[in-house]
Amino acid sequence: MSIETILKISQLLGSIGIFMIGMIIMTEGLRALAGDRIRKALMHFTRTPASGALTGAVTTAILQSSSATTVAAVGFVGAGLLAFPEALGIIFGANIGTTVTGWMVALLGFKLKLGTVILPFILLGAMLKLFFSDKMAAIGYALAGFGLIFVGIEWMQGAMSGVESVLLQKYLPEDTWMGRLQLLIVGIIVTIITQSSSAGVAATLTLLYAGAIGFEQAAALVIGMDVGTTFTALIATIGGTVEVKRTGFSHVIYNFLTGLGAFLLITPYSTVLPHIFPTAFSEHTELALVGFHTFFNTLGVIVVLPFARRFAEMMEHLIPKSKSSMHYKFEEGLLEDIPVALSLIQKYLQDEWKNVLLYMHYRLANQEEAEKFDLLKIESRVEEIEVFCDRIHLSQSEETNWKRLIDIIHTTDHLQRLIDRCQEDQKSIDYLMRSAYLKEGFEWLCEDIEFQLKSLEKQAYNEATIFGRKSAKKIRRFVSHSRATLTSMMADDTVSIIEGGKALEALKWLQRSSAHVARISMHLETAFARAGEMSPN
Repeated sequence: MSIETILKISQLLGSIGIFMIGMIIMTEGLRALAGDRIRKALMHFTRTPASGALTGAVTTAILQSSSATTVAAVGFVGAGLLAFPEALGIIFGANIGTTVTGWMVALLGFKLKLGTVILPFILLGAMLKLFFSDKMAAIGYALAGFGLIFVGIEWMQGAMSGVESVLLQKYLPEDTWMGRLQLLIVGIIVTIITQSSSAGVAATLTLLYAGAIGFEQAAALVIGMDVGTTFTALIATIGGTVEVKRTGFSHVIYNFLTGLGAFLLITPYSTVLPHIFPTAFSEHTELALVGFHTFFNTLGVIVVLPFARRFAEMMEHLIPKSKSSMHYKFEEGLLEDIPVALSLIQKYLQDEWKNVLLYMHYRLANQEEAEKFDLLKIESRVEEIEVFCDRIHLSQSEETNWKRLIDIIHTTDHLQRLIDRCQEDQKSIDYLMRSAYLKEGFEWLCEDIEFQLKSLEKQAYNEATIFGRKSAKKIRRFVSHSRATLTSMMADDTVSIIEGGKALEALKWLQRSSAHVARISMHLETAFARAGEMSPN
């Protein structure tokens, strides 16, 4: 191999790096610019596997990152905001969204040749990032990344000049079934190494455009790159939760099946297409390739969607929920998508809040069902939530998420204190239940707990907050009046000091517990309202 060829290959590798950096920067900018809107769209427009597929495709096309879409889908499933079959639709659709990169490279990079023209936009993007903040900075980041993508493409094209003959003669297998299979494996390996199917597709398009490989060889490489994207999902399942494992392995199985089907379609596609578009391979071979990429991914989604729920049932059967696990497990990846992480925490807190309310409901009714709720285990799970919250680092500039995290911290704090009161003040609870002096306040607390439970079922957070505040206010007045009455009765010996002391302790438990109930319902309501995930009724 000559020195010139080595330098060309070095330039090719460097240009792929520039392309990848451009993709990363553009994705970060787009995520900062539209991330919150995209998350809301993912949840609100995903009602069936079909709508999930459409939303997943559009989201990935906008963000230019299937991993960002997948992470959000997994988080929503874990938070109980999406059912697993609907999340599958998002993952299937994300495969279609990734094909937009190929169209962008073929149409803008090769046809319009934007590499040189777009250079000033990279400077403009850098200036916006340096001298502005928030929205304008995100636009600058996305613009700079967009420009680097086309610089990378232009350098790739330059690097391919003179290298194609070396590749054809020495390194690429012939266009046979075995040769295509070898190229498919090469595509898988390239994607595993680069962790970017977009970069691999761009490099393949460059090879095809330069005449270094034929259409069928390029198609085999692209199929391999699609399959190779599952490696990241497979790694992510190690030590993951059940939801993560189901989602990751669903992605792997689906892409392998789609890849197998696409591999069998290479010859039929290349045979039929020239009859429909006579100049497809002679003048627009790179467009034919991205068309094939889009075709087999879209066909895969169309075929699998009618069986999405069956597919989900199969995955749930293959990866069942652990019956022994009582604790939450938070994924490291969630820290990269704070709004999704906060949604998951809110869901977990809501579940534990319901458990505590049910315990209090049965305990105050003197029913045996209260024994089913282990306060120590509930407390342990809430502590795990607290530990994960401590790992979320936000600044006040991220106003919505900052305030949302504060509401979550307040909710956790009051929930812990309410659990402590239920654990430590059993004598006060027993006294409250049997005392004729305190009957009215006791009944108000029971009524409040029942209302909170009904409101949780309806997700009527605003109603729960209003009722909780009114109850806490009534109970506070009742406690103040009862304390004054009791101390007078203790003074004139109508009630013994010992009996009065028990009653005063019970009153203290009543007032503090009702205050915690009111604060928890209020902070949960505001957290959900800030997220825009579940509008308070």
